Amino acid sequence: MTIAAILRGKGGDVVQVRSTDTVLSAVQLLADRRIGCVPVVDDGEVVGIFSERDLVYRVATDGAAALDHPVGDLMTSPAITVDDKMPVIHGLSLMTKRRIRHLPVVVDGQLVGLISIGDLVKFRIDSIESEASALRDYIQTA
Repeated sequence: MTIAAILRGKGGDVVQVRSTDTVLSAVQLLADRRIGCVPVVDDGEVVGIFSERDLVYRVATDGAAALDHPVGDLMTSPAITVDDKMPVIHGLSLMTKRRIRHLPVVVDGQLVGLISIGDLVKFRIDSIESEASALRDYIQTA
């Protein structure tokens, strides 16, 4: 199964910010939506990702003044992106190796979704449970 299967169930509506937005506005968006990160998109291109972790690192050095900076000063860039044809297991492997929790999904240069490690793990668990159920049914009817 591929990332496209997850996006079909999850949808492609992605909250995003621009690199010129203030960190304060991005933090308010994270809090309002109860999310941990947002892709940073300028002129339709994913240029980075802004996460709680980025904020914590900058606040540790700049204090409250970090909130006045543009997101572009704090974001992780370049963003690691995937396309919707990537197998789910490869997405999990990539996230584990790179120690990241979110991946923007880009198709033909356009952001079409954002997946989290939780999305991938849930998908894998659901798939394994479905296979186990099918095997139980097969064994009971054999």
